[in-house]
Amino acid sequence: MTQIVSLQGRTVVVTGAAQGIGKAIVEWVIELGGNAVAVDLNAEGLKATTDALPSDRVLAVVGSVADPELATRAVADAVARFGAVHGLVNNAGIIRPAMIEKMTLKEWQDVIDVHLSGTFYWLQAVGRHMIARAKDGDTTGGSIVNISSDAGRKGSIGQVNYAAAKSGMFGVTMTAAKEWGRYNIRTNSICFGVVETPMTEVVRGEKFRDKMLAQIPLGRWSTPDEVVKSVCFLLSDGSSYITGQHLGVNGGFHISV
Repeated sequence: MTQIVSLQGRTVVVTGAAQGIGKAIVEWVIELGGNAVAVDLNAEGLKATTDALPSDRVLAVVGSVADPELATRAVADAVARFGAVHGLVNNAGIIRPAMIEKMTLKEWQDVIDVHLSGTFYWLQAVGRHMIARAKDGDTTGGSIVNISSDAGRKGSIGQVNYAAAKSGMFGVTMTAAKEWGRYNIRTNSICFGVVETPMTEVVRGEKFRDKMLAQIPLGRWSTPDEVVKSVCFLLSDGSSYITGQHLGVNGGFHISV
């Protein structure tokens, strides 16, 4: 029987790959037979991630996802190295918390630039390559996964910049799904709950721990290794008829019809 989740021979670009969820995604892409293009601003962390993987199946790209030129260069380098790009995971993220009335314009813009504009830059660069392949007769298509958040569905006190950016990613996801379906390019988003990463240390701390856990039906945090399996599913042919959807991987923290 064919393996349901396989990335054999596929090349996947992963942003925010130096730690946490991004690092776990890169490792699973390799584990499932694919090639990984690992992108991160943290050169030292990225090196530590990629040095532990087969050198012939990983390409490290250092730079900011908020740089539109980096996205174009990275796709060209990935194609030169591996022949094509079949998947993209827009995972890179930062937080700059502040209450609305106290938030500076820089704190607002920095988060929008990384999460929302960065998602657009990489989606556009990878999408152009996938469309060109489709027009040349390649029916392989591709899969794009945007890592959003329940903050984009519910709002988040002290993080209007983050919540706005993550909500905007839903619109990007649905629009790309509608425009690019004819090229067999699927675009979906995933909303994680509280994952054990450096970005969630405050939420998981003593001050907020009990209140947060009380809102999660499964009653626990998730690990990066646990939640990224859903990303791999959406990247694989196992999800070949799924596009334009927002998958909650959150232990039940947000339940909707």
